[in-house]
Amino acid sequence: MRITHLLALLLVVAMCVSVALPAFAEGADIYKAKCAACHGPEGQGKIGPKLAGTAVTADQIVDMLTKGNDAKKVPHKKPLSGLSADDAKSVADFVKSLK
Repeated sequence: MRITHLLALLLVVAMCVSVALPAFAEGADIYKAKCAACHGPEGQGKIGPKLAGTAVTADQIVDMLTKGNDAKKVPHKKPLSGLSADDAKSVADFVKSLK
């Protein structure tokens, strides 16, 4: 009985990882294409501020990417074109992983 429970738990974990990894990889790809030029490939900052270790929440990042923020400098005054809410969430999760 314990082996059955363990196998079921491992199956659930494997399914969660298989769903999360593609979204994370997609977020990394989008970040590299749209963000890295200003924020650096590792989020170390260049023209734009450092993102690695940022205190900004993932939800705040999603809002800025999808809605824009008048208090920010271009390009973040307006929403990033061609970026869906799901893409923005993937990018935000990637940014939050940067250390």
